[in-house]
Amino acid sequence: MRLSTVILPIHRWSEGQKTWQRAEELGFHAAYTYDHLSWRTFRDGPWFGALPTLTAAATATERIRLGTLVTSPNFRHPVTLAKELMALDDISGGRITLGIGAGGNGFDATALGQEPWTPKERADRFAEFVPLLDRLLTEDAVTQRGTFYSADEARNIPGCVQRPRLPFAVAATGPRGLKLAARYGQAWVTTGDPKIFEEGTPEQSVAALRGQIEKLGKACADTGREVAELDKVLLTGFTPDRGRPLESVDAFVDFAGRHRELGFTEIVVHWPIPDSDFAADQRVFEQIATEALAQLG
Repeated sequence: MRLSTVILPIHRWSEGQKTWQRAEELGFHAAYTYDHLSWRTFRDGPWFGALPTLTAAATATERIRLGTLVTSPNFRHPVTLAKELMALDDISGGRITLGIGAGGNGFDATALGQEPWTPKERADRFAEFVPLLDRLLTEDAVTQRGTFYSADEARNIPGCVQRPRLPFAVAATGPRGLKLAARYGQAWVTTGDPKIFEEGTPEQSVAALRGQIEKLGKACADTGREVAELDKVLLTGFTPDRGRPLESVDAFVDFAGRHRELGFTEIVVHWPIPDSDFAADQRVFEQIATEALAQLG
């Protein structure tokens, strides 16, 4: 099992770069950031762009993988996103993973002046977005006419450092999204079942996640692919456990062990932010980063 972290882009780089460098020093497999224009309780405070932040992180680190959790069509277009990702993969020396999802109804959904899309509209756009992005990152020139997204002789030369392209980690729980994960993903991402976040139990969460993995397995089978080929990534902080796994090394080992048994290959924890939903003891957090995986055996 791998352990990774999410670093929210809330600090000026003069301060923020220290966090990304510390994540590498602690031995995290990857450091991700959210690709939002603003987000929830952080809306009225500092919030910087994901791709410039990752570009800076790529130049400030040497080994740790970097990526988004997650990018969505809410304010991205495949043609421009592909060009930026190709450059970012080059600058990082091939250390980028693109976490990608259909998006939601947060502030991003209306920031460009549009009406928020329905769940069906988001799924429709995502179903067109991902295949086009895949083509743009694997072919020198792409022309495609779509309902929502088009490309006209869009060029991405020389392509990604990682071949045939940088990996996609597809966030999905519904049938259409899982089908995209099975077809295009090198990894699958979930935050659990939002319906039981407030009042559910850890046991109910484990059962819900088991069900999601079973559905992913069916989607893979329908695509002619082995589900074991996909990494399975759990972004923590949105299950009924909330912050309890970060209360101690033992608590985290117990949490990670239960989810490894389900088939998860990567656990992602939020870098502590005082006075927020992601508050945690920094000392314990760093102890988890350096000691927990060894205790999993």
